[in-house]
Amino acid sequence: MSLRYALLGLLADRPASGYDLLQRFKGSLANVWPATQSQIYTELAKLADADFIAVSDEGPRGRKEYTLTDAGRVDLRDWLTDTKPKRVVRNEMLLRVFFLGVIPQEQAREYLSDIEAGSAKGVAALAELEATTDWDDNDLSNYGRMAMVWGQRFYAMNQQWAQWALDQLPPGGKSEDVSS
Repeated sequence: MSLRYALLGLLADRPASGYDLLQRFKGSLANVWPATQSQIYTELAKLADADFIAVSDEGPRGRKEYTLTDAGRVDLRDWLTDTKPKRVVRNEMLLRVFFLGVIPQEQAREYLSDIEAGSAKGVAALAELEATTDWDDNDLSNYGRMAMVWGQRFYAMNQQWAQWALDQLPPGGKSEDVSS
């Protein structure tokens, strides 16, 4: 359901084609709400059928540019103000951490190291995004930057936590077969 509102929000900023929206997802929302090309085009068709967006221009090779309609803007605003986000916290990564004692310690160490390395990549990717984005004073840029900083802090926290967790593992470790 949130893909719908991500698209409406991007179109509230300015009209865009499906391809333009895909590129904007990759450059801004991918760390918050990733979407594939097929998901975006499927959702655009649904939004057009619901009269929340309209085709404002057509170009070569069937390229369509979409614009947010008044009904789409109302739906986006209602979602922003009247719908509470789901606060269900399910974290498969931490569920696995909880049970790492079931596997040999070296595998547990590898799992935690992977978390640390993946988080470091996330920190680096968002630092590159921050450095290569032309930030301006429009709402999408301002609030997008807020979301990006959340991502930077999230990845940094996970990286620091994984480093700490690795330090908590005792030297050596289990070498026995735990499959029995």
